[in-house]
This record gives sequence, structure tokens and C-alpha cells, in this order.
Amino acid sequence: MANVKHHRIAVLWRGDREARRAATPQNNRYHRVFEDDIADEVREQLLSVDGVLVWVDPTHEGQTRTVLDAILRDVASRGPWVSAHPDVILKMGVKEVLFRTRHLGWGTDTHLYCTAVEFGDAFPSRLQSAGPRVLKQNRGNGGEGVWKVEVVSRPASKTSVVRILHARRGSMPEEMPLGEFMTRCEPYFASNGCIVDQPFQPRLPDGMIRCYMGVDKVVGFGHQFIKALIPPPPEGPDSPGAQPGPRIMHGAEAEPFQVLRAKMEAEWTPQMMEVLGIDAASLPIIWDADFLYGPRTASGEDSYVLCEINVSSVFAIPDQAPAAIARLAWSRLQSAWGK
Repeated sequence: MANVKHHRIAVLWRGDREARRAATPQNNRYHRVFEDDIADEVREQLLSVDGVLVWVDPTHEGQTRTVLDAILRDVASRGPWVSAHPDVILKMGVKEVLFRTRHLGWGTDTHLYCTAVEFGDAFPSRLQSAGPRVLKQNRGNGGEGVWKVEVVSRPASKTSVVRILHARRGSMPEEMPLGEFMTRCEPYFASNGCIVDQPFQPRLPDGMIRCYMGVDKVVGFGHQFIKALIPPPPEGPDSPGAQPGPRIMHGAEAEPFQVLRAKMEAEWTPQMMEVLGIDAASLPIIWDADFLYGPRTASGEDSYVLCEINVSSVFAIPDQAPAAIARLAWSRLQSAWGK
């Protein structure tokens, strides 16, 4: 029998020392694919394996990935393969990608504000002329820093009243002067941050399609009737009617999503790679693109608007995805270590 090369691969997610001590391949949510006070310990463990799959949110209960990303860059420079590399995340997994790829078929009327001054100068007039807008801070998850903004009293100026709704679950609409709201957004510019500005999509109640990608191929879909940026019913944000529906998973072959699949594989992903300067070998093993339904075409067909790309922490995933992740991870390891 020919010799078979065995590889060791780590799966890294948020936790604490007790969780690390008790973790097994079976008792965590990543069992199917098998920046804290223990950074040095994590670094040494990662240097002892051939590769690492990382699932860590960009922000979580006040924590960021600053320390972790430094560790992963160091580990990747010493040999182990890392998915997703922090440098790739900074290209794909941030809201700025919506602006940089706005000219692709998934794009819309998207603007970028890199400073509070730019924001203050441009946003009021754009809100006046373009209708309800959605603002998104560059890095975040769980709806944090994502707002729907619409004018209540015209003309739109910093003294005009606007109605705002945060995408965080349980949020209620508020009304306040536009200038006050814009001041609230200024922390989003800290640490070279930015704000992305897109039009609100009226077909939001039709749901969101999550397109799961294994490198450059679709491995499944998830459809969910989300409630973020939709005002809660009179019963309040904790009522059953205010809760999002379950995400219904579908395989890559699901008929309702074949147009979207073809566009992702043949057009939009290759175009995104070219714009961002990412080659196929650097694409994450697993990532996803969230789409909202855009305006229907003249012939009544659906269009799709990119809402965000998730790279840092992609879960849950369709039933078909773990096998694809395992195959792709094996292929990457074979390439990285010369078979």
C-alpha cells in the first residue's frame, strides 16, 4: 500500500480556558468538520499543526480579533495554512466590499464615508434625494452598527427629524434630529473605520438568501424571513411576530436558486476576486454572501442585491457543506505541504 500523508488540522473558535479544557471533536458546534489571556498557548498549539480553520466573529461582547489576527498572521508566515487569512478577511469580510464591488451585477447605489466630515457633508442631501437609506459600519455582526434611516420632516438637514431603526434584535424605531443620529455614528470611524451607505430594499420582507461558498463554488443555500430593519408589530419587539423565521437550508442544486448560483460561480465571484486582488488559493474554505431581493426585471425575474459577505464566522451551514469543507481542506493541505 502506498504511503498516505497524514495532516493535523485545528479548528479555532471563541471560548475560555475551561471550554478549551473540556473540548472534544464531539461536544462543539464544529464537530462535523473537524484574543484572549491564552494567546501564547494558542499560538504554540497552532504552530504544531499543518492547518487551521478559524471561526471567530469580528466583534463579540466587547472583544475584537486584534490579538487573534496578529497570531494568525505569524502562524501563517511560519508554514501552517490558515483559513481564512486575516488579510483576506479585511478584503472580503468587511462592509467596504459593498462599495468596492458596487459596479458588479450584485451592486446597487452604494456610497462610502471614510471620515465624519465626509459623512456630514454628503449624507443629508443623499437622504433627501434618494429615500430611505441603510448605513453599515465596516466591521460588525449580529446587526450591530446597521441602521435604517428615513426622513420624517423635510427638507433633510441636520436639524430635520429622522426615524431610525437598528438592525439588532429587539430594537425599536426612534425619532431624533439627523445631526444627533450622525453624532451617534461617529465612533464607527475610529481605527480607520468607515460607513457604507446603501438604499433600503423594499423587498426585504421577501427574505434573505444566504449563498454558502466552498472556495469558488456554491455548496448550499439558506433562506430566512428576517426581521432586522422591519418595524416590530404593535405587540412589541419580543412578540412572536417580531422574531425571525428559521433559516431553511437547501443544497447547491436547489431549483429556486440556480440563477443565483450561476451568477455567483461564473460571474460575480471571479469578478470580485479580480477587483480585490484575491487568487483562488487564498479564498476561504467556507464563506457566504447574503443577498436581498432587488427590483424585479422588466420580464418579472428576480434581481439580487448583496447585503454583506461573511468570512470570519460562517455557521450554521447546509448539510452538504461539511463534506465539501473537508475535501477542500484536504486539497489545500496537500498543496501547501507538497503532497
